[in-house]
Amino acid sequence: MTPGPGGAAPGVARPAALRWALAACALLAVVGFIALGNWQVRRLAWKRALIARVDERVHAPAVAAPARARWAGVNAQADEYRHVAVEGVYLYGLTTRVQAATELGAGFWLLTPLCGADGAIVLVNRGFVAADAPAPAASASASTEVSKSAPVCQAGARDGARKVEGLLRISEPGGGFLRRNDPSGQRWYSRDVAAIAAARGLPGAAVAPYFIDAQAGQEAPPAANAAKTGHAEASPSGGLTVISFPNSHLVYALTWYALAALLAGACLWAARDERRRINAQTGEG
Repeated sequence: MTPGPGGAAPGVARPAALRWALAACALLAVVGFIALGNWQVRRLAWKRALIARVDERVHAPAVAAPARARWAGVNAQADEYRHVAVEGVYLYGLTTRVQAATELGAGFWLLTPLCGADGAIVLVNRGFVAADAPAPAASASASTEVSKSAPVCQAGARDGARKVEGLLRISEPGGGFLRRNDPSGQRWYSRDVAAIAAARGLPGAAVAPYFIDAQAGQEAPPAANAAKTGHAEASPSGGLTVISFPNSHLVYALTWYALAALLAGACLWAARDERRRINAQTGEG
């Protein structure tokens, strides 16, 4: 007689120890699937709260960007995507180009230090330029650039200062997917605030640990922009921040619950079949 599933011959009940072992394994699997479904439900609630929180921040009136006293406590949960405003003088000669892929195509983000009246420096992502846009001309050394700008910032002079509004973003250390930043070669794949500041010779203690994605409409036309920057630089397109949070937790939860239900149904069918075997075997005895 050929053994059936579980080592039992057709019509022959399985040993009690095997029945209990199979039942325990099935119960553990059902409980595990339900637990995974519950976890996805909790993740769904968390994701919905995150989306609501970010949406509220993005559309709220601009508030002052975190000052030095708050820098140590800046984090993604409390601050990222907050609509902020900062005022200062752009250090155009220290602009860094970071590779980017946007709805406008491939190109670069232009990250320019903005020096405030108190000497605090914030990197501002002024926006996107196409890959074939003219690169900034070679500027003076970073130390010279900063030393020239420092008196303007520290003395609180407002000549040339401007107010910039945008979304606060958390630094992106390391680089992009499978590509590390190369500061020595000036090849940047992520907006790594600390590394960019160090490469540009900016005083680390004076640089905010975040950067700001400038909103659209804050850049001058190309001619006026070239006059400010001192070279033929295209005016970047701001306001291209992508805010997207994949939310498939409901699908995942339903999948786990469906697996639990299917396994539970299979267990009930197996239990009824086993009861039939036992009854048949008892009747034969």
